[in-house]
Amino acid sequence: MTEPSHVPVLLDRVLDLLAPSVAGENPVVVDATLGLGGHTEAMLTRFPDLHVIGIDRDPEALARAKARLVAFGDRVTYAHAVYDEIADVVRNAGLSSVSGVLFDLGVSSMQLDVAERGFAYAQDAPLDMRMNPEDELTAAMVLNTYSAVDLAKVLRYYGEEKFAKRIAESVVADRDREPFTTSARLVDLIRASIPAAARRTGGNPAKRTFQALRIEVNDELGAYRRALPAALGVLAPGGRVVVLAYHSLEDRITKHALAKVTKTDVPRDLPFVPEGHEAKFRLVTRGAEMATESEIDDNSRARSVRLRVVERLAA
Repeated sequence: MTEPSHVPVLLDRVLDLLAPSVAGENPVVVDATLGLGGHTEAMLTRFPDLHVIGIDRDPEALARAKARLVAFGDRVTYAHAVYDEIADVVRNAGLSSVSGVLFDLGVSSMQLDVAERGFAYAQDAPLDMRMNPEDELTAAMVLNTYSAVDLAKVLRYYGEEKFAKRIAESVVADRDREPFTTSARLVDLIRASIPAAARRTGGNPAKRTFQALRIEVNDELGAYRRALPAALGVLAPGGRVVVLAYHSLEDRITKHALAKVTKTDVPRDLPFVPEGHEAKFRLVTRGAEMATESEIDDNSRARSVRLRVVERLAA
């Protein structure tokens, strides 16, 4: 089995943004996407009074994170769950609110680096892509059972694939000959379905299809649409939600959700905000922050990151 590596994206900036929210007594941060525990390890090291609740739907990631974080003992609580269950996880930890929540969205380094999981298009592997191996739906099932119309919708919306219809029709035609089971055959089919001119730019032409299949298999956008409001709901006054998004659709969900909770319903021309109509949150970052060129040089996965932060105001 391939051994994964993990380089947290925008690590120092994330810690700086969380620092004001964990300055109080007995601070607790939920790492809603624990992965291999890189962000959590850094938080626990920098903030000696901090307790972290780590959530991950992937039992293998949880096991690896526990091994990595063993030195921190009971300063970490682990939860095998999808992050849209954050309110239940916090309640099960005996808490009514937390100081911060971190979302590092998308596929984790471990899932990309371990070939057997089927997330990476550069290596031939079973078409699985389940973040939680206990779930039923796999990428192979999507490819072998969805109609051409439904498959094209998945590729177009989740992968922003211009040639979604061509690829979907090719998949449906080819699966009648033999069901899809491994990634190399799919990569070859995608390459053959895309015009030669389009194959010469933009990197591996399979990237967008693999992204779309992963999002569909794991209901990533649906879970995140539910998780972000839930995270805002468990924040204590002064608490912050930090979001690292790597896909335009994830960032759009974040942008709209944060804009909604930071606006007041009072008309702009009113000279004051009546009591009870104040916004409950404020934006900490102006727009989306991106990685610097030096960080991208050190960690190529930082190239597409968009960072947004919101803070709950006093109750």
